[in-house]
Amino acid sequence: MRRNLPLLAALLVATAMVVGQLLPAGQAGAALDPTVDPPSRAAAAQTRLAAVMHPLRPGEKPPQFVIFSFDGAGSHTHWQRIMDIAARSQASVTGFLSGIYLLDDGQKGRYHGPGHAAGKASIGFGGPPAQVATLVDDLNEARASGHEIGTHYNGHFCHGAEPSVGRWNTAAWDSELDQFQSFVATARAERGLQLDPATVRGGRTPCLEGNPAALFPALKAHGMTYDSSLTSTGVAWPEDRDGIREFPMPVVRVPALGRKVILMDYNLWFAFDRARDAPARVTEFTDQSLETYRATYDAAFTQNRAPLVVGNHFNDWNGGAFATAVERFLGEVCLKPETVCTTYGNVSRWMDMQDPAVLAEWRAKPHAQVPASVG
Repeated sequence: MRRNLPLLAALLVATAMVVGQLLPAGQAGAALDPTVDPPSRAAAAQTRLAAVMHPLRPGEKPPQFVIFSFDGAGSHTHWQRIMDIAARSQASVTGFLSGIYLLDDGQKGRYHGPGHAAGKASIGFGGPPAQVATLVDDLNEARASGHEIGTHYNGHFCHGAEPSVGRWNTAAWDSELDQFQSFVATARAERGLQLDPATVRGGRTPCLEGNPAALFPALKAHGMTYDSSLTSTGVAWPEDRDGIREFPMPVVRVPALGRKVILMDYNLWFAFDRARDAPARVTEFTDQSLETYRATYDAAFTQNRAPLVVGNHFNDWNGGAFATAVERFLGEVCLKPETVCTTYGNVSRWMDMQDPAVLAEWRAKPHAQVPASVG
């Protein structure tokens, strides 16, 4: 756990909010145009990405990568909305899947969280079989459309649901990842999920908790190459640590507040109103979140060009204020010049193409900060 951040408390309180909020939605959503097949929807994003997939030329700046990532990744309504916006914005996103969403409620006993009784979790399971089938369809559509699936592990045991992930050792993380991969493999064999567990190369821990010294050996043992659970002051370049590439969540100045917050929907909500439902402030929260995203992008673009990680959940907290903000930002930023909205895996591939000395120069630049003059 990272105790040096003023809003870590927001992540801990989030445990109580997670129950019931991260469940797969299951309700009908506005479907993508069925006359346009997923590979066609992916083509524009692939073309945009291909234009930057080369070693930097002398004097050339890195593209401004923006990585949109969604924890849980179990809501039909949100998947459909995000895929639609991404298709129109030449973008690819990453969904961090909670593995137990692939288990219908009658299969709860198959999950045994480290230190917990079988069938216990801090979030819901997949619901009725038809709801799991809908999720499988969404994941298949996402994969065919060029989006990436990572892991959000399984039981979502944050601080207070002990033994929480912050206390797990490597053996516990091994067990959690073994089960995640097993749930994916079984859904592949029995439900037609078109996701090979071997293609899941990274993830984000529940509530950003967990000891990297315990987690990273388990990630390596399971063939994973990246993590996006740690934080950085400002927007920072990913660093390689013990064989894992860390894409940190930026802690940035929120113009409306004049102080720094982890750039994630729940943390913004907690900073604005201690995560209390405030229907009268939906527009205010949306506008202030969008202002923060825009200011952070501008800082990265004009300062160090580090990939901007935007973390979110498939949720409708506070009347959908934060989902609306991130969807609007995705729709406007991804078509900007010199900007590519893509996945962790694609950014990693780009980094591996670079001359190590050139990449080191960019990594050494000061972290991008939202200036005090903004707002």
